[in-house]
Amino acid sequence: MRTLSLTLLHGLMLSAIPALSSAQAAWPDRPVTLIVPFPAGGGTDLVVRTLQPALSKQLGQTVVIQNAGGAGGTVGSGQAARAKPDGYTALAVTTSTTALAANLYKNLAYRPDQDFAYAGFIGTSPYVLAANPALKATTLPALVQALKARGQGSYASVGAGTLSHLLGDLLKKDEKLDITHIPYRGAAPAYTDLIGGQVDIMFDNPVGLAPFVQSGKLVAVATTAPTPILPGVPTFAAQGMPAYTQLLWYGLAFPKGTPADIVTRMNGALNAALRDPAVAADLAAKGVDVRPDTAAALTDSVTKDLAFWGTLIKQNGVQFD
Repeated sequence: MRTLSLTLLHGLMLSAIPALSSAQAAWPDRPVTLIVPFPAGGGTDLVVRTLQPALSKQLGQTVVIQNAGGAGGTVGSGQAARAKPDGYTALAVTTSTTALAANLYKNLAYRPDQDFAYAGFIGTSPYVLAANPALKATTLPALVQALKARGQGSYASVGAGTLSHLLGDLLKKDEKLDITHIPYRGAAPAYTDLIGGQVDIMFDNPVGLAPFVQSGKLVAVATTAPTPILPGVPTFAAQGMPAYTQLLWYGLAFPKGTPADIVTRMNGALNAALRDPAVAADLAAKGVDVRPDTAAALTDSVTKDLAFWGTLIKQNGVQFD
């Protein structure tokens, strides 16, 4: 009788294994919320919305975008870090919300190197320095001269602690400009004031700035790397500033503790979506070079970037405001 009972128990245990595997394999069996930690209309939002349909198709479920802007992307990132790690809350991550935030915010609500399970890159983008046309400057030397001649000025950013903020601060220091940082809750309101002349200049990625440059509402003065979306804009290096070569990367992450098989499946779906020629072309038209890669590659990049940007910030005496 005891032998029979053990045999039955063993059989029940074996029969449960396929059921558990089937349950895990079912992910996702409902929509996945993807938090974009910036307001709608900015660069990160536009990149994620370009990817959204293809990613939904690859996952077999709708990817629902939830914009949660504030504090340079750290509010939404903190919200994602505290979410249930079941695979149904993902986060759009960038250089700014990870490496820069950790080095500039004293009381950051999350730890980029510990609180996320990174799923993979989306792509990389250069940064563009744009100016209000009233400055009448189409080159970097002319812009610096115009700002110095004006005296007090200002530069916008998509939020305190972002790469948009840091590059503006570095330019201010390197060129000894009398310009004040004006942080915004994302790119869209910053563009409005830059076009209206309430602020003078702004660093941002080309995906958001290009339409305004192409329409003549803004002037693109320099870019950190060549970009086909703004083919006539010279790089900083070509204009005598070789230190400005920074790129912004975009990626996806889950809260720490999300099952490894879910992270792996998201990585596969993400890479498949990025290899879709239509998606790659659409993102290229927005100034983003797609980067299908492993989850480990993004994790490693976050670790290295934390050290790199930390050193750069200290060396340049960047002041957080």
